[in-house]
Amino acid sequence: MKLKTYVLSTLCFLALLSSCNKDDDNSIDLIPERDRTEQQVADFDSLQKYLNTHYYNRATFLEPGDHSISELIIKELPKDDNGNYLDMPDPENNQMLSVAVDIDNPKTTTYQEVEYQFYILELNEGGGENPNFSDNVRMNYNGFLPNGTSFDGTVTPIEFDLMTLIPGWREVVPEFKTAEGFVENGDGTVTYNNYGLGVMFLPSGLGYYGSPTSVSIPSYSNLIFKFELYQYEINDHDGDGIPSYMEDLDGDKNLYNDDTDGDGIPNFLDPDDDGDRILTKNEMTRQTYTVDTNNGEQEPALAEHEFLRSRTETNGIVTIKTLKYVDSDGDGVWDHLQKDVKKDYSIDD
Repeated sequence: MKLKTYVLSTLCFLALLSSCNKDDDNSIDLIPERDRTEQQVADFDSLQKYLNTHYYNRATFLEPGDHSISELIIKELPKDDNGNYLDMPDPENNQMLSVAVDIDNPKTTTYQEVEYQFYILELNEGGGENPNFSDNVRMNYNGFLPNGTSFDGTVTPIEFDLMTLIPGWREVVPEFKTAEGFVENGDGTVTYNNYGLGVMFLPSGLGYYGSPTSVSIPSYSNLIFKFELYQYEINDHDGDGIPSYMEDLDGDKNLYNDDTDGDGIPNFLDPDDDGDRILTKNEMTRQTYTVDTNNGEQEPALAEHEFLRSRTETNGIVTIKTLKYVDSDGDGVWDHLQKDVKKDYSIDD
């Protein structure tokens, strides 16, 4: 699956470059990386031209029911003999993509210090919950280029970690909700209902940019993905008790640049964020809640910066264990992010 090879292919390519001697007759002639700001301007112009010249079968998705990406048909406007675009056919059943995505109001995000603009076509929001940008998700998808070339996709649902994918996915997928429910079929398959269904239109800077990929995806290509979002699971990559999305200290959705102790290991992969030799999970207080649902008791709402550690249920008795941030010296910085504050709360557990 090409989506998951983004980081790996880039690292392999960089390793290849470092092994090439510039004076070697067999060295590779490289194209200098383009300026990201300039490339975004060109990409955005191309995206808008695509949206202004393509339409989809809108009426299909107005019918009640759970639709799929296979039902979505995107077509280019017809042209006359001189190559000029004609009007969209069957306007009662079709709609221009430029209208569907509200072309004058693109989504925006900052990545690599560049403001990127992209578009989302929402066919169904979904009835479940919104995943976070660093979670595991279960989805179906199909990726293709603006020229219609399909380069990747799934036939059955697949699970992957959003942190391993191109950055555009971390922006778009959390805008949708998971399925409202599902039914396990007798043949081992699962049928989902009221799931998130949409299309993302991404500039190359939120895709593979200039990184080498397969021959089916040229460098600096805008990308289009249809997708169905079914389920998600909150990730805690380093098992320190803090959901990975909460370790994005600067709020830029890039977990790799948050490294409190400067040891080269980002916080979301570092079980000791401040390098004080006390595990992060032990620098938070621990709470246990017991809920007797047999007596109509309700599970507690967790406080801000309090996270679920475990949840078990036996005969209607629910046991919930949590971790909670601590700022023991009251300086506005959590204990697990201060090397000079060393208190191990697990000793009292």
